[in-house]
Amino acid sequence: MRFEQLEQFVALGVLRHFRQAAEKTQISTSALTRSIQTLEDEIGYELVTRSTRSVKLTKEGELFLEYAKQTLDNLEETKKRLFESLNGCANEKLVIGYTNKASTVVPVSCGQFLAQYPHVKIEMQLQEQSELVRKLQLGEIDISVCSQAMNSIGSDIHLPDQLIIFVAKNHPHANKSDISKRDFADYPMYSCFSQSKQVQSMLNDAIESFDKTSSIKVGSIEQVMDGLKKSNHIAIASIEHTNIVSSDPELLLLKTNKGIAHEQLVIQTNQQINENSHVSHLLDLIEKTALASQG
Repeated sequence: MRFEQLEQFVALGVLRHFRQAAEKTQISTSALTRSIQTLEDEIGYELVTRSTRSVKLTKEGELFLEYAKQTLDNLEETKKRLFESLNGCANEKLVIGYTNKASTVVPVSCGQFLAQYPHVKIEMQLQEQSELVRKLQLGEIDISVCSQAMNSIGSDIHLPDQLIIFVAKNHPHANKSDISKRDFADYPMYSCFSQSKQVQSMLNDAIESFDKTSSIKVGSIEQVMDGLKKSNHIAIASIEHTNIVSSDPELLLLKTNKGIAHEQLVIQTNQQINENSHVSHLLDLIEKTALASQG
């Protein structure tokens, strides 16, 4: 069995047409027919049910199609890793931006990384956080590492400064001074979509921390506020909506405890970056170095 045969069978399985599959794999229709027959002989099962109008895969054919796809995917991944290993990721450059508070993490991580990938060029840029956000959005840097202030609402609820949580004034937990995630477990959550990619990423992370990803309801701020007034839901949104929420007499912002604020390192990547094995390794090194520095 050859990889070319698997490619030919996958083409036939996807297109379900001998002539089109033959053209895609750049062989004649008769050659493709012989290739499929050889596969069937080797496997000992009929893979294709042939007719004058269409091509159908047998049950065994459908199973073999999944195997063939997975085998070809594994082949491509192996070839990619071999190329990276043998060529040392030549001519690749990564631009990492970081704030002053991450200056004890990024240079150390990059030094460890370059010891393993000496042919990758790394440019490190020390930036203000606002400039870091701008450059990441414009694709001028590949990786952003900054320190994000987190304020506590309760014993185990910590949110970035850019986010707020609010409820209806008659919510059972509206006036509690210390709220845990368990207190919110039985209450559905609303979220207000943000136009900022960075804030939306924070919203998504917070929603996941509340274990509400599968049940979250997203709407405009007006829809969210109206929904809260008719239910015992909780809502999360960006800080830009603070004024409109706090001015509504039927809603209540849950207070953050600024006195026990702490900071968390936030690592973000450019959406266009190819997160291959060595990039993922660099991100892992940054996280591990950050954890070690906090310890």
